[in-house]
Formats: sequence, C-alpha cells, structure tokens
Amino acid sequence: MDRKSLCHALFLTLVSAAGQLFAQSADSLPQQQGYRGEIRRGVDGKLMVLPESGMKGTKLGAEALPKATMVAGVGERIASITEAARLARDGEVIEIRPGIYRGQPVVWTQDRLIIRGAGERPIMLADGKSAEGKAIWVLKGGKVRIENIEFRGTRVADGNGAGIRYEKGQLTIHACRFVDNEMGLLAANSSDLSLEISDSEFTDAPRHAGALHHLLYVGRIGKFVLRGSRFENGYLGHLVKSRARENHILYNMLADGPGGKSSYELEFPNGGLAYVIGNLIGQSAATDNPRMVAYGAEGPVWPVNGLYMTHNTMINDHYRGDFLFVWIEKFPAGIDIWAINNLTVGNGDFFRPAQGRFEGNQSAARGELIEYGGLPARLINLSPLRGTVRPPGSVGAEDLLPNAEFTYPVGTRPLRGSSALAPGAFQ
Repeated sequence: MDRKSLCHALFLTLVSAAGQLFAQSADSLPQQQGYRGEIRRGVDGKLMVLPESGMKGTKLGAEALPKATMVAGVGERIASITEAARLARDGEVIEIRPGIYRGQPVVWTQDRLIIRGAGERPIMLADGKSAEGKAIWVLKGGKVRIENIEFRGTRVADGNGAGIRYEKGQLTIHACRFVDNEMGLLAANSSDLSLEISDSEFTDAPRHAGALHHLLYVGRIGKFVLRGSRFENGYLGHLVKSRARENHILYNMLADGPGGKSSYELEFPNGGLAYVIGNLIGQSAATDNPRMVAYGAEGPVWPVNGLYMTHNTMINDHYRGDFLFVWIEKFPAGIDIWAINNLTVGNGDFFRPAQGRFEGNQSAARGELIEYGGLPARLINLSPLRGTVRPPGSVGAEDLLPNAEFTYPVGTRPLRGSSALAPGAFQ
C-alpha cells in the first residue's frame, strides 16, 4: 500500500474510533434532572425546595415546611392579620409577610393551623389593643403551630396581658420572640392541653411596681416541653413558671442578665413530673428572690410527682441563695428528687433530698470556666472536673443523659458521646 493509501486508511480508523468514543461518552452522561419544585428561603435564612406536591414539603431544620394556602400582610390582598384570622379555615397554612402589625388582635378558633412569618420576623405590636382583654392572640382552636413571629407590648386591665393566651388544643411555638408583655405566653388550666416551645426568646418584662409579670406562665396543663430557648431580663415575676403535670425543660438558657431582677428562674409550684436537663440557669445580683429553681411551694395537685435535674450549669451572681429549693413538707408521703452531675458557680445551697439521688454535683470557680452567652459557662479543656462523673441513667422511659446542648442565642446542637463526661450543661 502506497503512502497516500496508508494515510487515508489511518484517518478513517481514527475517525471511527473517535466516533465510538464520543458515542460511549454521550451514553454515560447523567440523565437530565426533572423539576423538583420552587426554591425559596426559609425563616432561618436557608434555601430549600418546596415540592409541587404542596403539603409534602421538605425540611426546614428538623421541621416540615408545607406550602402556604393563604398569604397575608404588607402588600397582600389580605393586609390585616385580624382579617386573615376571620377568613381562615381548618387546615390552613398562613404565611405572614415581614412588617409591623399594630393593634390587630386575633382570636384563632380553627384546627390544624400553621401560622408562620416569612423572611424577616413580622412583629405583632399590641399598640393598646387586645383580643378579649387578654392578649394579642388568643388560641381557642385545635392543633396550632406558630413559627417566626414576634409578640410585643401587651397591656390589659387585669395586668395579665399576654403575647399569646393559650386556652384550648395543642400548641407548638417555634422560633418566636416575646418582648415587653405583661405575660409573654400564658397557658390556661386544662389537663387536655399540650404545649411545646422551641428555639424561642422571652425577654424584657414590664417594670410596673408591685406587679408580677412572668415571661412564661404555664397553667395546669397535661404536658409542657421547653427546648433550646432563651429567657432574660425579668422583673419581680419568674422567668419560667409551670403548673403542668409533666414538664421537660431541655437545653435552655434561663439567665436574667445584669439588668434583670426576676424572682425564680424556674418554678414548679404544684410539683408534677419535672425533667430539667442540660440547662444554663443564671441568677442576677439584683434578683428579687435568691432561690433559682423552686419546687412544690403551693403543694401538689397531680397524683405523680418527682424532680429530676441532671447536667445543668447554675450560676449565682447574688451573694447568697439556693440553687434548688424544695418544699418537702408539702409532700407528706415523700417524693423522689434526683440531682445529678450539675455544675454550680457562686454562693448558694443545693437541696439534698431525703429520698432520691444526689450524685456528681460539682462546684467551679469562675476562673475555671470560659464565657458563653455572657456567662461563665464552659469548663476549660484541661479542667480536672472532666471525666469525674458517671452517666445519670434513666427514670422510667426518660434518659437523663443529655443528647444535645444549648447554642446561643437560641437553638440546640447534638452531643457526641464521650468517655470524659463532665458535670454541667456543656461537654
């Protein structure tokens, strides 16, 4: 074969090989992705996909985010929140646009409601008005979830004006803020009620002489869960007061701050079951009452009672006080009190139970701690207290070992297990 014929044959061979290679590459390309839904920014600022299937939703943190069925507020056809509540039906998902909504009180009576603020948190400002003389919002419906909304400035004739008055159903509060209300949230007395609050802020009690304004007041309801939330700047009243049958106080920051003058940081006046795990609890130097956590002052109303406090960090800026005080004489049949692996800072007494467990509780000087959220809260890495305590075990089905810790300003993060377990709320 001459040179010209050889070159031509070689060219054809290369073209054929290239064609085969291109065909193989084309076959191995990934399939085109189908449409997955609308991209939106959630209330926490993160991007997410809202699927076409509406109620399916995707995750917003750990929560499902269904598609809005009603949009209300600034720039919308339904501009008034009062009007939105009048038009709402059972099962609505109501999205409220950012803005300040002055004097728009609401009574919600619907079931299966989700009410959420979109983007920057909308503010419900009382502006001298209230629903039924009680609150900015009064809840009388069924299952309701409220997300990313601020309630501010409630004042009413009886001095108990709340951001939210919760009277019926099951209520979930997530990522909300309660500021300068006579009562941040006030729950009624009914064992059918169930309240869960997460990643929320309660602050700035009004400074009315002689008045007791609690940042959160839970009546005699069936179950109360408080998680990943922050309380500060109380005045004469308590930061958290609960009369619930069953209480789960988990991974919160209940710390009055230098400007606060609250009474108790946490109180269970009627006993009940109380699981207090992994909290940062701080009392100010100007406190109105030197007791920090109080249990049973008014005697029991529930058939089963017990207090289980594990892995809390408790900081007392007052010159004296009680980290825990129990009115044991109000329980003539006796009561289980467990105080395990708590870390105390400052002066104060810790109630030692006649029956129950008192183990692994340690004290630390401020110099042994790293500041967190404005308080000396975390043990230094080389602290001799690390590895000195054992897991607290469980009571019934309740595991008392923390599986998360508070993150400032609100929220929680999971904890990984460690062989060097430390006392207090932070590992």
